Amino acid sequence: MALLPCLLAACGTADPAQQARPAMWLVADEDTQIYMLGAMHALPRGTDWDGGKVADAIAAADELVMELSPAELANAGAVFQTLAPRTEPLAMAKRLPPEALAGYRALEAAGGDFGGDALDDWAVMVMMGQRVAQKAELDSSNGVETRLTARFKDARKRIGGLETAQEQIMFFETLDPATQRTLLTRAAEKAGNAVKDVGALTTAWGRGDVAALERVINEDVDAVPAARKAILTDRNRRWSLWVQKRLEQPGTVLMAVGAGHLVGSDGVPAMLEAEGLKVTRVQ
Repeated sequence: MALLPCLLAACGTADPAQQARPAMWLVADEDTQIYMLGAMHALPRGTDWDGGKVADAIAAADELVMELSPAELANAGAVFQTLAPRTEPLAMAKRLPPEALAGYRALEAAGGDFGGDALDDWAVMVMMGQRVAQKAELDSSNGVETRLTARFKDARKRIGGLETAQEQIMFFETLDPATQRTLLTRAAEKAGNAVKDVGALTTAWGRGDVAALERVINEDVDAVPAARKAILTDRNRRWSLWVQKRLEQPGTVLMAVGAGHLVGSDGVPAMLEAEGLKVTRVQ
């Protein structure tokens, strides 16, 4: 689990028969190269995305850096179980207006009770995102990070992370209650189209169509500015600072993060360019 899959461009449907060529950027100086690859955390079996320039970057890189290291990813479930429960249960019927409640119930009926009454609003959204991924026949074992981790482990190359599981989940846990409720309501209202919407997201990802990715992501988060700031903009700023610091060390790094973090005016590439660095789209 890596935040809300669909909200952060982390999952989607794709035609496994087609070759995906996701967008990737490069920032470099005299002795350091950092490739920034937009990732999907869950994909259908057989999706081919690691050819082209991505294959070259994988071969050249000394180090893989993701949102979460493998150890932190393994710890994410336990952190979720600790933080997700409410202090006191609250029925979903008291949280959601009728249209949103109907969407929530329909998604729940597709695979069993979410146990939402006992969970915080943000945690219910995570459960909904996982159900959408299941309906779309997605699996994190087919995701970009899983495959990259296996490749780098086999090559005995370093693998690191930008955040801890605790930090990542706390971005949601610490959202104010009104923002959490707005996000939950919007997700429930759109639940009927979620698989289709996620498909559009991943089609854009597979084409490397950053303009389309930005449109889809903005539609989700622009209506909730506090969520955009906490989940996207503030994290992107920290990651852009990490990139600038990492340029002080020689070597080649492949940085793979959710594709939504690399597009738009507050994406990591744009932030680096605003600091005067040259960022090149290489795929």
